Amino acid sequence: MVYPGAVHSRFEHSLGVYWLASQCVEKLKTYQGLELGINRFDIQTVKLAGLLHDVGHGPFSHLFEREFLPQVISGSDWSHEQMSVDMVDYIVDEHHIDVDPQMIRRVKEMILASSEYAPPRSSSEKSFLYDIVANGRNGIDVDKFDYLLRDCRACGLGCNFEFRRLLETMRVLDDEICYRAKDYLTIHKMFVTRADLYRTVYTHPKVKAIELMVVDALVHANSYLGISSNIHNPSEYWKLDDTIIKTIETTPNQELKEARELILRIRRRKLYQFCNEYPVPKDMLDNYKKVTAQDIVCSQKSGGVTLKEEDVAICNVKIDLTRGKHNPLESIHFFKDYESDEKFTIPDDRISHLLPTSYQDMIVKVYAKKPELVEAISEAFENFQLKTYGIKAQAHSTPQKKRRYNPFI
Repeated sequence: MVYPGAVHSRFEHSLGVYWLASQCVEKLKTYQGLELGINRFDIQTVKLAGLLHDVGHGPFSHLFEREFLPQVISGSDWSHEQMSVDMVDYIVDEHHIDVDPQMIRRVKEMILASSEYAPPRSSSEKSFLYDIVANGRNGIDVDKFDYLLRDCRACGLGCNFEFRRLLETMRVLDDEICYRAKDYLTIHKMFVTRADLYRTVYTHPKVKAIELMVVDALVHANSYLGISSNIHNPSEYWKLDDTIIKTIETTPNQELKEARELILRIRRRKLYQFCNEYPVPKDMLDNYKKVTAQDIVCSQKSGGVTLKEEDVAICNVKIDLTRGKHNPLESIHFFKDYESDEKFTIPDDRISHLLPTSYQDMIVKVYAKKPELVEAISEAFENFQLKTYGIKAQAHSTPQKKRRYNPFI
């Protein structure tokens, strides 16, 4: 709805990850196969993990998991990775697929490898295989290789990260995939490209406005449609996909009236109005507490319209290089050349003094659910910044033409 070319699905992405996982493990077999003992079982396992790693995603993917479920299930710890594992078991059982149980067990371990739910591995051998699809060790994996290039191309953005270079030159040392020292900046570009996509595409003001509206529509519809009722039941969960929006639109029941109206607003482009945003000051990041609608409402000065919490929508957006406030390249091991068996880390000050010294942004975005409230919410937002930080942290004021709502324009 913001980038019209970005109509690709997780099906295409999963095929891409499957193919890249195959390319990765095949190249390791070609160059180090005898040394590492890579066999057909290993290759098939890695390819299956690539194909199935995202099969547990709900409607609208991360929005469902991170924005919708916490609003309807208090303390929800549901994850798409764990659901992917449950779906793998369901698919094998439901369709009587004749596959080695040990292979399926390792596929599930690989899917969970980068999540907080990663189980103890069934084998301590060939740990490097677990870093190909979802790399919990340092974040370099074929999942990112695929979506970074795919999303950049679909959204008309340039992408100067060249993953093929890494696939051609990587090497396993001490059971870990390592990279040539001269590829340091190539890897750095991967993490920067991801952060750029988050800032310009995934958290674009209009993208977030539509996401907020979709979440509100799903929350309104949940009690009637039971959207969250089958998140632990794979036999029913698989039926839940993005078409839930069409179900809301075309179901005439009164219980869905508010949800239908929100979807209609999206169709007519009458979106929640973006008021402003600010980056949390660097020295406040360690003690940062999420900003809420209540914080903004309580910052309103007397006079004029009285704001309510339901009038305000807030996004607390974290953008990092995959390791929070830490430099992900500190977790990556390099080698000098193919004659050397020594692996080592490289401090970024040995590469360039132009590289960043901070690796995380926290950006607070505020929206008005009704256009006539933009001015009041913008002023309350500015008051909140002054009260919290002693300054207006936003880069510029909300434009006057946006503040002055005219229903006839």
